Amino acid sequence: MTTQTTLPAKAGHDTATDSATKAHRMSLLNGLFELRAFIALAVLVVVFSLLSDSFLTVTNLITMTKHVAINAIIALGMLLVILKGGIDLSVGSVVGLSGVVAGELLQGLRLGFLDTIAYPPVWAVIVLCVAVGMLVGLVNGVLITRFRVAPFIATLGMLYVARGLALLISNGTTYPRLAGSPELGNTGFGFLGSGRPLGLPTSIWLMAILAAAVALVLIKSPFGRWLYATGGNDRAAELSGVPVRRVKTIVYVVAGGCAAVAGLIIASELTSAAPQAGETYELNAIAAVVIGGAALSGGRGTVRGTLVGAFVIGFLADGLVLLGVSTFWQILIKGAVIVLAVMLDQGQQRFQRRQGALASAAAATKTPSV
Repeated sequence: MTTQTTLPAKAGHDTATDSATKAHRMSLLNGLFELRAFIALAVLVVVFSLLSDSFLTVTNLITMTKHVAINAIIALGMLLVILKGGIDLSVGSVVGLSGVVAGELLQGLRLGFLDTIAYPPVWAVIVLCVAVGMLVGLVNGVLITRFRVAPFIATLGMLYVARGLALLISNGTTYPRLAGSPELGNTGFGFLGSGRPLGLPTSIWLMAILAAAVALVLIKSPFGRWLYATGGNDRAAELSGVPVRRVKTIVYVVAGGCAAVAGLIIASELTSAAPQAGETYELNAIAAVVIGGAALSGGRGTVRGTLVGAFVIGFLADGLVLLGVSTFWQILIKGAVIVLAVMLDQGQQRFQRRQGALASAAAATKTPSV
């Protein structure tokens, strides 16, 4: 003889309907969280367009995008670090260090044992400066993976080390006149900051190329899958055969290289290099990544979102300048945006947890009869 236990039909139906309705609402809210960067960018464009007639002009848009490109290039490297659940506070100092190294090389290296001055070609200057940034990233990766130093502490220490090196190399002074010397064959450094291939600044092209490269790596390569797995659960990823230490080290090396590229663009654009360049750029990069929907805990984030986040930060800053807002207010507003971005990220995570709980509850109401 079989026994059958069932819930009253109406009660079971009402429970299932309520759970489905709540799950639908949570799904809509989660969708709004996912689109927060696009919504913020659209609001900024509309508001600043209404307040200033020159905001949406072609010239101004190209200028703003040129400014965005520098932050976006740093943010792309930061995205990889945050995807694995880390943080890199040293990238702003790497911006200044790479510019100073470029200034030193373009001014000429005195070779005492040969009693001569060597002027390396521009391509060699660029390669060496990017290598310096990658070296700083490598030190970060080794400290974190081999010596088990917390990412926050390791990169905070390297922030001071890289800034100190820039001050020591330059003796605290600025390198002016970095446009190059035709008689020495080292012209061409200015193309990074003032070149306009096909009518667009070089920095915008570099941003697009790096963004495409990072997106392809994340979507198409095994490294991208390893990175998301490491950010989601590094222990489980390691047990699955993912080279977790190598992945962690590589992302810091890439972040250092991206920061060095941004430093070269700034030095080229200004035709001068200062050891103080890049201060607070690490905060702008982190804000761009988080506004773009990446989770600070790791395992979630996209190149598209990061680029939109960088545009939000850049358009906000340039729009406030266009309206003549005080520098002090600009700093205050930027800080508030960073705090708001983190709060929204935490809110999204809470909603996702509640959404998962509602989905489990809805599944439990559909338990088959015994």
